[in-house]
Amino acid sequence: MSCILHARPPKDYHLVWSDDFTETVLDTTSWSFDIGDNGWGNNEKQYYTENKNVEIKGGFLSIIARKEVKRYTSARIVTKGKRAFTYGYVEIRAKLPHGIGTWPAIWMLGENISKTGWPGCGELDIMEHVGKHSGYIHCSVHNPAGYGETPFTGIVQIDRLFDTFHLYALEWTKEKINFLVDGKSVYEYAPTCKTDDNWPFDKPMFFIFNIAVGGNWGGPVIDDTIFPQRMTIDYIRVYQKK
Repeated sequence: MSCILHARPPKDYHLVWSDDFTETVLDTTSWSFDIGDNGWGNNEKQYYTENKNVEIKGGFLSIIARKEVKRYTSARIVTKGKRAFTYGYVEIRAKLPHGIGTWPAIWMLGENISKTGWPGCGELDIMEHVGKHSGYIHCSVHNPAGYGETPFTGIVQIDRLFDTFHLYALEWTKEKINFLVDGKSVYEYAPTCKTDDNWPFDKPMFFIFNIAVGGNWGGPVIDDTIFPQRMTIDYIRVYQKK
């Protein structure tokens, strides 16, 4: 267990939504499943299932990636259309999977993605990790002004990344976006002159938790001996200014 249990939100913020995963099934008033195996724009190899690759037990949510006879399976849960927020402080306490070929992520997309597409909707990657770069956490911004090679990103190396829980957080205001790991800033994005291209971050965004397998970044090599692998979430909490 991480020695950091909870990094306090900024002063004058209050809790507006949380999920501590205390029930035995996923809360469908907050979460839905993305289902399928279309590569998800990244040539990923997994098939995302409904319920089969999610487990809630003892107050923890686990997303489980598996190697099956003819395919890899995993889960991708989203709050799209159910829980979306503009600005605030977000915190997720999680323990990550490991092994070459895994690509876990905790991230956000703009609710307007069906109208504007990606990257016009904006993307905030609160946490990304790829097994082939073991121990390194990536925190990134994607928008029309910067995607592909991901110019807006911060990277931090974390000890004991896989056998302990760590805190992944985002402070998002009208002026800036600050990514934090275990209470320490990893990357701050704050363009001086904000435009539609560099700042689509003034509209509601929803959450995504998933483990991808392989793909443009997570692959091309996949070590089949590592499976099953879990990303375990203790909680997600969203705070906003009073």
